[in-house]
Amino acid sequence: MSELIERLSAGLPAEAVLTDPDVLASYAHDMAGFCPAGTPAAVAVPRTVEQVRHVMRTADALRVPVVPQGARTGLSGAANAVEGCVLLSLLRMDRILEIDPVERIAVVEPGVVNATLSRAVAEHGLFYPPDPSSWEMCTIGGNIGTGSGGLCCVKYGVTAEYVLGLDVVLADGRLLSTGRRTAKGVAGYDLTRLIVGSEGSLGIVVGATLALRAEPPQQLALAAEFPSTDAACEAVCRIMEAGHTPSLLELMDRTTLRAVNDMTKMGLPETTEALLLAAFDTPDPAPRLHAVGELCTAAGATEVVPAEDPAESELLLKARRAALTALDAVKGTSMIDDVCVPRGRLAALLKGTAEIAERHGLTIGVCAHAGDGNTHPTVCFDAADEDEARRARASFDEIMELGLRLGGTITGEHGVGTLKKSWLAEELGPVSLELHRGIKRAFDPHGILNPGKVF
Repeated sequence: MSELIERLSAGLPAEAVLTDPDVLASYAHDMAGFCPAGTPAAVAVPRTVEQVRHVMRTADALRVPVVPQGARTGLSGAANAVEGCVLLSLLRMDRILEIDPVERIAVVEPGVVNATLSRAVAEHGLFYPPDPSSWEMCTIGGNIGTGSGGLCCVKYGVTAEYVLGLDVVLADGRLLSTGRRTAKGVAGYDLTRLIVGSEGSLGIVVGATLALRAEPPQQLALAAEFPSTDAACEAVCRIMEAGHTPSLLELMDRTTLRAVNDMTKMGLPETTEALLLAAFDTPDPAPRLHAVGELCTAAGATEVVPAEDPAESELLLKARRAALTALDAVKGTSMIDDVCVPRGRLAALLKGTAEIAERHGLTIGVCAHAGDGNTHPTVCFDAADEDEARRARASFDEIMELGLRLGGTITGEHGVGTLKKSWLAEELGPVSLELHRGIKRAFDPHGILNPGKVF
């Protein structure tokens, strides 16, 4: 251990190597429950690419595991420490290096906060679409690591679609550049897409070239109340079948609405069984909102309320962004599932989740990026109650199994980490899993990059 600290300190400033036990403990976890964490040997907080390379060369020489971290807002345990590791925090690498309005790209370091980038490019009339609920805290590097999505995915897609190129420090300290700055390019294997979503298991992202879009008009939203989640899901299917492309299409069930009201005092309707939020960011959104409102009414909505202006629309979005935090406060702990199913099976997933909650005697609230079938069933429980915690874990796994049975995936945007690694083999199958492990060996022959995560 002393040799590790000495070698790290030889190539890093004194303030970039942290060893105080209390500080180490504060870095050991992300925001996922039921994910064990070991005791790290040190936290390295570099500011430059060369300093990251030094950390990796040192770790490779001593065969010490390295766990990369951003803001630790993840929900799968991917950033949790493993025993004796170096936690590599990239938060201080937080510069926006370039914004090019002609090429519509931004070049950033991994510690740039999502909202900071969004505001910076907006000053140039540009737009970076991926917007996780934690966008005020989460970093671009963390978004790349987990392949994050967000509220606007239904129209604009997820992080992977906006990463044109990456600078990556490999396990042995070599620097790899992938991808391009051009609008098109198909030279070689797509290593950029391979690294996006790999959760730090293939390399350390130290720079990213991101695609931008022209900034759209401010979106206008409506809220539709439904007497059942089945009716709300039917409305989602009708909206998509009719060819609409909303900038968001979000669902909150009654449990979620109550939790948000308790935390924010926003006065959302608690008597309805489901609230559907739809928005358009087109130059003239009113006709589209009217058409969607009619589809909601035809599907059984009891009330459809269009926002009067963008400010009122933003208030609705703030309510949706608060959902996971509010559900966590219901009992003090929550397990947030991230099951994505075909849109046509969305109602079956919500119905099955309600049955699982009743069977286990638990509170499970569901909020969802309904437009792309990505649901977040959130199990609320008292972590101090061993029996309740056991039932929470069992219900979580049953929801995962249900999602796979409905033709879905175990994660749409949160990643696998340690929380879902036992389910990855179930989804991938033996042939795919073998190829995954072969790719891991090619990038990380000594197995030091985020070991024990993903698979």
